[in-house]
Amino acid sequence: MKLKTIFTALIAIISLAFCTVAIRAQVTAIKAGKLVVPETGTTAINQVILIEGEKIKAIGANLPIPEGANVIDLSNATVLPGLFDAHTHLCSNMEYQWDSGDYLVHSLNWRTGMRAIIGVKNAKEMLEAGFTTVRDVGNAGDYADADLAKAIGWNMVPGPTMIVAGRIIAPFGGQFVKPVPKQVLDNPEYLFADSRDELRKGIRENIYYGAKVIKLVVDGYSRGYMYSAEDIKFVVDEAGRAGLKVAAHAVTKQGARNAAEAGAASIEHGWILDQEEFDLMKKNNVALVSTDFTIKSLQAGGYSGDGARANHAKKVERLKRACQAGVTIVFGTDVMAGLKGETRGTLAIGYIDSFVEAGVPNTDILRALTTSAARLLGVEKGRGMLAPGMYADIIAVPENPLDNIQTLKQVSFVMKNGKVYKPNK
Repeated sequence: MKLKTIFTALIAIISLAFCTVAIRAQVTAIKAGKLVVPETGTTAINQVILIEGEKIKAIGANLPIPEGANVIDLSNATVLPGLFDAHTHLCSNMEYQWDSGDYLVHSLNWRTGMRAIIGVKNAKEMLEAGFTTVRDVGNAGDYADADLAKAIGWNMVPGPTMIVAGRIIAPFGGQFVKPVPKQVLDNPEYLFADSRDELRKGIRENIYYGAKVIKLVVDGYSRGYMYSAEDIKFVVDEAGRAGLKVAAHAVTKQGARNAAEAGAASIEHGWILDQEEFDLMKKNNVALVSTDFTIKSLQAGGYSGDGARANHAKKVERLKRACQAGVTIVFGTDVMAGLKGETRGTLAIGYIDSFVEAGVPNTDILRALTTSAARLLGVEKGRGMLAPGMYADIIAVPENPLDNIQTLKQVSFVMKNGKVYKPNK
């Protein structure tokens, strides 16, 4: 009996020793030459970031580095929180055909399995470009976005943390510009809802299959009907009971006004906005996810050179007015088409050029990419800034983006949840 007791004690001691070693092995220390704080627009010099497991344990100058810690030397780089893209379609890769009325038909040729494979590729490319969190707002077939989010969360495939919408809720016809064959409409791309009961059912079905945000197409293109402010408020309240926010796609002035009046969390696109809409958005704390297409992204979508330049100029002008009006702007891209020589991630980060052209200060651009986005997505308690207790979503760039925002196109290091996905070279 005594021998058994001694043996049990030895096993406990050995187990404790192994646990201690394992805990120590999880500690990573990053030596940051410069550390940018987007919320305050400040920079700290020669900081040490201690990471234990998935989260940041401590940050400070001259912090002692635990013995046996994995040391990552970024002393010649600028370190900042991982970036956000609040309007992605990772499971979609299509050619736009606006004039023909075949919008989205191309992507519907792919079954959900192919959508998921496309999503895996795009997710990896976004992460490598420095995007550690995205809000994916539909166009993913039969919930391929929700499955991709799970696969990333389970470390099966690399990619950003995903806040997904599932199927887009829309009035009958959705975003199809012109009438299309019925078999095109009989697909899982949308949940068509034209009554309160249908809206409620659409919200609950999305939540059941894994949605963490509700995407609502407020207005059509040429049909003349749209959701009223009361309809949208119903969706906001119903989704809010389950803890979800509403992202309202609005491409008309009236649609945007209805969404702002109803208090949707964000207006997506909002390309036709004036002071009246800006005032409503500020009053009701509605963010603008501006999706200001670059000339390059518009050309990838099928626009001619002159058409792309004219379209881009209108978006930049609207972004400038929105910023001057004091509307909360959150970075979102809406990239859905590929371009030779570009990845999904490089096309996305290229949208900072639209902000620069609109005269947005570098500090505000960084907030749109980090803290403001984190608040919109509802993850501000865990992501969007570097502080003890936050997830270790960390990127590094050659220069300080407060001085040169273009350096965000040269991400040299990516860590998400404490795991390095792109080592510094």
